[in-house]
Amino acid sequence: MGRASTTTVAGARPLVTYTLIAINVAIYGICAVQAKSTDIAATLPPLFDRWALSGLDLANGEYWRLLTSGFLHLSLIHIGVNMFSLYVLGRSLEPALGSSQFTMVYLTALFGGSAAVGLFASPLVLTAGASGAIYGLMGALLVLVLRARASVGPVLGIIAVNIVLSITLPGISILAHLGGLAFGVVSAAVFVFVPGLMLRDPTSRTVAGVTSATRVAWAVAGVVLVIAVVAGVYAGRLPLIESPLT
Repeated sequence: MGRASTTTVAGARPLVTYTLIAINVAIYGICAVQAKSTDIAATLPPLFDRWALSGLDLANGEYWRLLTSGFLHLSLIHIGVNMFSLYVLGRSLEPALGSSQFTMVYLTALFGGSAAVGLFASPLVLTAGASGAIYGLMGALLVLVLRARASVGPVLGIIAVNIVLSITLPGISILAHLGGLAFGVVSAAVFVFVPGLMLRDPTSRTVAGVTSATRVAWAVAGVVLVIAVVAGVYAGRLPLIESPLT
């Protein structure tokens, strides 16, 4: 009963995962049509130019880029790798967390990754891609493994390998990845552990108690999301300082 906020539904279809994949693919298709090429980075079509994220754009008050940049991709390889990762992670995580909580974790990680870019990356560098949100899902997977008291070694290994690749391969935003990972961990931990802490006392494990615990978890998760968004907006109000970080 203490884990009432996370519901695993056997055989449940990860509809949010499929919807996110469809949206990302559709937007990439629009950019490819505009660019008349699958190599979006070579031409920067109008939609990409309008939606990609940079500190300079945030300084101009274009805060929607904190969200829209997470649905843009630079090439077939870029979107292929990200959507495959989303498919693999989403098929497990969405049924385990529930679609609403999965969506909340995804969006919080997306905004968290964008905020990290806005705060610490060079203001002149354009950033795009779903990988910040996907790293957040990796963090959520780690949280679920911890809750199950299973070995965290394999998940930590996957995260470590991906972070090393982010550092060593050119053109990858390590800041978006780390920001997404951090906010994904926190958001998922709120949903997984807060209700359990509130329902430790067996006498509190009533329908009313579970409902109250779930509402508190959602309220705290909402605060985490707001922090991610506010951090991104705040980044746009900072003086533009060139940074070696990307």
